[in-house]
Amino acid sequence: MGKHPAHIVWDWNGTLFHDIDAVMSATNAAFAEIGLEPLTLARYRELYCVPIPRFYERLMGRLPTQAEWDHMDVVFHRHYRDHHIRCALADGAESLLERWQTTGGTQSIMSMYGHDDLVPLVRGFGIERRFIRVDGRTGPSGGSKAEHMARHITGLSGVAAGRTVVIGDAVDDAVAAAHVGAHAVLYTGGSHSRASLVEAGVPVVDSLTEAVAEAERLVG
Repeated sequence: MGKHPAHIVWDWNGTLFHDIDAVMSATNAAFAEIGLEPLTLARYRELYCVPIPRFYERLMGRLPTQAEWDHMDVVFHRHYRDHHIRCALADGAESLLERWQTTGGTQSIMSMYGHDDLVPLVRGFGIERRFIRVDGRTGPSGGSKAEHMARHITGLSGVAAGRTVVIGDAVDDAVAAAHVGAHAVLYTGGSHSRASLVEAGVPVVDSLTEAVAEAERLVG
């Protein structure tokens, strides 16, 4: 596998963790607070982007005020915490993580979910041992993943960015990968439509099995 092992940086929400139902419920609860109509999943995926205030701008025709953003953010996270406990790992995730580890690859998680909430959630699924590092977002929500990814990659011992593949469900995952010189594969099971993911110019897949196969092709 070369001087450095092949490495996967997994996104969590919408990728390893199939939480789109909780995200939709929390999003629509937040929208209701400022009088916006509820979104369908298809419409959400069509419009979703980061930073999150820009997503709201697409819906509202203007950026939310700071007070609106702060309020919606609180409402979103409160409803998400209530609903995500019923969500599970994506189909096949556990066996894919095990196979990648046992065949010599390394892997980690870099999520924009808050770090203090992410770590116990990963631990609760019994998969923490599969990763050499688990990092969630520190600081305010709503921004881009790129700088968080840079810190994550810097903190990985023996991992080369050029032998790394970021697997996520959002265009921002591809942006973050490019920021650190890594590859990216985007998965359609989360927040974006296939059409919007294709615009990122990286491989787009419909299952995590395909995502890992693409990772193997890119850095094998």
